[in-house]
Amino acid sequence: MRPAALLLWASAVLVLVGVAASVWDAVLPWFLGASGLLAVWALWDWVRLRRVPQPKVERVSFHSLPLGEWGRVTLRIESQATRRLELDVFDHHPSEMQVEGQPWRLSLAAGGAAELAYRLRPTARGEWTFQTTQVVVSWRGCLWARSLRCGAPASVKVYPNFKAVARHALHATEDQVRQMGIRRRRQRGTGLDFHQMREYREGDSLRQIDWKATSRHRKLVSREYQEERDQRVVFVLDCGRRMHARDGDLSHFDHALNAVLLLAYVALRQGDSVGFLTFSGMERWLAPVKGAGAMTTVLNQVYDLHTTMQPSDYVEAAQRVMRNQPRRALVILVTNLREEDAAEVQPALRMLRERHLVLLASLRETVVQGVLEAGVNDLDDALRLVMARQYLADRRVTHERVGGFGIQVLDVEPAELPPALVDRYLDIKRVGSL
Repeated sequence: MRPAALLLWASAVLVLVGVAASVWDAVLPWFLGASGLLAVWALWDWVRLRRVPQPKVERVSFHSLPLGEWGRVTLRIESQATRRLELDVFDHHPSEMQVEGQPWRLSLAAGGAAELAYRLRPTARGEWTFQTTQVVVSWRGCLWARSLRCGAPASVKVYPNFKAVARHALHATEDQVRQMGIRRRRQRGTGLDFHQMREYREGDSLRQIDWKATSRHRKLVSREYQEERDQRVVFVLDCGRRMHARDGDLSHFDHALNAVLLLAYVALRQGDSVGFLTFSGMERWLAPVKGAGAMTTVLNQVYDLHTTMQPSDYVEAAQRVMRNQPRRALVILVTNLREEDAAEVQPALRMLRERHLVLLASLRETVVQGVLEAGVNDLDDALRLVMARQYLADRRVTHERVGGFGIQVLDVEPAELPPALVDRYLDIKRVGSL
């Protein structure tokens, strides 16, 4: 319970009357009478307000949200009182979310109900909790306001921004893949798995012709192949300090998660199984999964991952992969590889190369390209330009050394990683490297 504005104004007036009574004795009876009347009124309102039933509040929201996307929350408030109430309402949302559209002030008739809506936008992944809704109850002419906590807490999971994945799911066609920046090359008669027999077409190679079937049908018949299915893709995701850098609104780690989710979806649609391992801080292992519920399984395993300030231990990560994944797989290491990491990452990649096909996806800082494109106006600009060029040269040498071990390398800016990673995966499937 707290004093309402009317009680504060009445008390201020009473103080002025008290000051006047201290100067003129004739005002003293008026002051005493007004004080008694205000005290009785305040006590009576206090008792009545305490007896008002608590409003019923129900939050209509959702169980999950993508990072950075606006969502809508609706509150339904139902009065249990026998008189009209004045309400101030504020829903205690998670502090990790931006909010538009609250608090509210409304008048609710006896037994009436109202729906209130506001927008929110999550700024961090994870599982966050809505606390109870705060409702301040009063009525016109009441000297008090009663603050109540109504409703029940609720939780929401904030996933990586899977908009690209959802778009791909709705429009799983070749045109849509190209719109996402993924150049899927047409193939005919290549791959490792036999698909079907069909009539010979112009452009088919001689080795595709099935001579026995041709003799039997008395016309040229070709064997058609499809990309090999039921293979394994294992993501090895760096959670160390290298991935803590930001590129625009998202960290390198968030860009990496978006790429992992997109490629996981594409690989599952190709009939492959998908797993992942994280290292340097948050350590998780998901054995390769496939099937209808596999994408949900992957999402639930990665949505609350965050970076730490630990250094990246590549050798330890490689040892865990070799221990947990005995069968050959496409292992995709997602990190930010720099020159100073070369001595440690090379033995780790060699270890993985003994059993698996390895792809290194290295995120390059966007700010470096910005320095190269900026003009040189003074000595500081010139020094920054020289340092940026030297950094890129050292980085290029490091990646070339890694590639010399038979490791495939992608060195791209964070926003380019999702389509580039899918494009490389489709190339690997096309040539049958795995």
